[in-house]
Amino acid sequence: MPEEAVAEPPRTIEDLRALALSVGRDEAGFSLGAKAHDVFAKLVEAPEQSAVRSISELADQFGINPSTLTRLAKRLGFEGFSDFQAVFRKAIADDQQYFYSRQAGRLMAAPSAGTTEVEAFTQLARETAANVDGFLGQLDRAALQGATRLLATAHRVRVHGVRQFHSLASFLTYCLGMVRSDVALLDAPRLGVAEALSQLDPDDVVIVASCAPYTRSVAEVARVAASNGQTVIAITDSRSSPLVPPAAHAFFIPHASSFYSNSMGAYVVFCEALLNLVARELGDKALNSLAGRERLIAEMNIEVG
Repeated sequence: MPEEAVAEPPRTIEDLRALALSVGRDEAGFSLGAKAHDVFAKLVEAPEQSAVRSISELADQFGINPSTLTRLAKRLGFEGFSDFQAVFRKAIADDQQYFYSRQAGRLMAAPSAGTTEVEAFTQLARETAANVDGFLGQLDRAALQGATRLLATAHRVRVHGVRQFHSLASFLTYCLGMVRSDVALLDAPRLGVAEALSQLDPDDVVIVASCAPYTRSVAEVARVAASNGQTVIAITDSRSSPLVPPAAHAFFIPHASSFYSNSMGAYVVFCEALLNLVARELGDKALNSLAGRERLIAEMNIEVG
C-alpha cells in the first residue's frame, strides 16, 4: 500500500528546512528513505542551485534518476517536481541574500585551467565567501540564542572533533575558555571518550563537529551524550548529517571549494561569530575572565614583542 503524502506541502524555504530536520529526527509523522532524505537535505541547503537547475541536472548531481526527485516531491505533498521547485525559485527571487551564492555558483562553474598562483588564492577566498554566505542563509535566530545561552551558563562544556575537525575543536575550546571556566576537549587526557562522558552531569554541554564523510565515532559520541542527559550542539554540513538527530541545536556550514579536503574557512568564521555572541551574553564575566588571563600572561612573561 503506498504511503500517504504530506497533506499540506511547505511553501517557504524555512518550512522546508524545518521539515528536513523533523524527518531526520523522526518527528515529521512520516519517513523518507536514507537516500531520499539526504537528497532532500541537500536541496534545501543550496536553494540557489535547486531553483535554477533542471530536474535532470539535479538528478545527475545526486546520482539518482529524475523520477526519484518527482517521487520525493509528491511524497512531500507537492503536485510534482515543478511545484516543489517553485518554492526554491520564490525564495531566491524574494531574498537578496542569495545574490552572492548565485554569483559564486557561476564562478565555480568556470574552468580553472591555467590558474596562476595568485588566482588560486583568489578562487579559494571567493569559494570560502560563498560558503559563508551559504551558512548565513540558513541561520536560525532561536537556535543561535539557545546555543549562546547554553554555552554561557552550562556548568561544563566539552568539545569533540577528530581528524580535520580536531583543529576546529581545539580552536573552540581555547577561545571559549578565554571567557568562561570549565571548557575542555572531550578526551583531553586521552583516557577514552566513554570515561570522559561518564564524568559529565546531565545538562552539561557537548559540542560535536564533523562533515561528510562523517566520522562514525563523533556521531556515536553525539548519540551517547544525548542519551546520557547532556545537551548536544552540532556543527555540521547537512540536515541529513548523523550529528543532527541527537542535537538540541544544529548549525549547517557548507564546505564546497577547490581545496583538496573539506574547506574549514567558513567553519572558523561561524565559530568566531558564535564565540562573540557568548562573550556578549557573559558580559562582565567575560571581561573579568579576559583580564585575569592577561594578568597571568604578564606575570609569567609569556608573550614577546
